[in-house]
Amino acid sequence: MTTNQGETMNEKKKAAALAAVINYIKTEEEAIMLQAAQVPEEPAVAPALAPALAPVNLWGVSGRQDMMQMGNMMQLKAFHGIK
Repeated sequence: MTTNQGETMNEKKKAAALAAVINYIKTEEEAIMLQAAQVPEEPAVAPALAPALAPVNLWGVSGRQDMMQMGNMMQLKAFHGIK
């Protein structure tokens, strides 16, 4: 095998690899476009449902979080002392 043949083989391998990458990218783009076309538009929120989307009560969330943490510490016996 001469150097000329080796260079030709390397060029063919590079061209094949590049073609494969381009084909893969095209396939991924087509799949994304198909998924985007199949996603239905979200309907507008009905006025009757608007109160259900009220803002989160951060004080309530914080209180529940503290109670859960206290329960975990009690389970771990952090407050029971060493016996």
